[in-house]
Amino acid sequence: MNLYINRNMESAGDWCLIESDPGVFTQLIKKFGVKGVQVEEMWTFDDSIFDNLRPVHGLIFLFKYLQHDEPPHPVVRDNRLEKIYFAKQVINNACATQAVVSLLLNCNHPDVILGPELTKLKEFSMSFDPRMRGLTLSNSQTIRSAHNSMSQQALFEFDPKVPTKDEDAYHFIGYMPIDGRLYELDGLREGPIDHGPIAPEQDWLDVVRPIIVSRINVYTEGEIHFNLMALVSDRKMIYERQIQALMSETRMLGMETDDVDVEIRRLRMLIEYEDAKMLRYNQEMLRRRHNYLPFIITLLKILAEEKKLSPLLEKAKERALKKGPKKVKV
Repeated sequence: MNLYINRNMESAGDWCLIESDPGVFTQLIKKFGVKGVQVEEMWTFDDSIFDNLRPVHGLIFLFKYLQHDEPPHPVVRDNRLEKIYFAKQVINNACATQAVVSLLLNCNHPDVILGPELTKLKEFSMSFDPRMRGLTLSNSQTIRSAHNSMSQQALFEFDPKVPTKDEDAYHFIGYMPIDGRLYELDGLREGPIDHGPIAPEQDWLDVVRPIIVSRINVYTEGEIHFNLMALVSDRKMIYERQIQALMSETRMLGMETDDVDVEIRRLRMLIEYEDAKMLRYNQEMLRRRHNYLPFIITLLKILAEEKKLSPLLEKAKERALKKGPKKVKV
């Protein structure tokens, strides 16, 4: 069972646990009413993967949290907070939602349409200090409902508890360029962390890459204590736009080449892939929310009758012992 650390935060009602999954994040964003954007998981830092996903508006980084980890760069406390939307995390179990909302509210790209709810939230609370912004976010019924709609079906209810010192804590943060500088948006800090300027000719992803790699390199070989996702423009929208540009160019020139025809077919295949991916996301969400308890009880009864349950239980105990300490998300 995954837990999230309660660091003297206010509950603002019940907030469920959600997965670190691009499909979950993409559907969560749609529930907010945001259009023109989706989330993709990053398996590598190679330039090629970013080339296929541009424009990249921000990165969501999940890492093993160290309680006394000091910020590597200055924490912004000056009048830049009047332009940067930074909210203190005051919501239990919602660091993932906090990270993606922070990126969305600081994104000024024309592809990204915030929708009425996030637009009103930003306009209403932009003049507040970071803690008041966090409280405003936590009391948004739309955000809370969207967040809780991503929950998995709970077979059993457990009392919340503070994790022990042997349990690993995990936390979500965001990285994005704002007004020519790279910022780290971590709701557990007092403000955004300023990682310095981005040169006019420089790609912001080249600036953030060594920062994230250095955090990853802290872990020993064989450990996987991190996850990286990118906030990108809606891929289907991008491909449809490219098809329209090619067709317009063909009409203007009055001729159609084999290369253009091949490229249009390739883009249509990518659109079909995106449609299939979104359908898969919907199916996975249905499975997450399905109640499997009757099936599990019936299966256990059959295994017990066939005297296979006890051996399987012993093997499960052995695997649990090998896994070591529990992992906790902040």
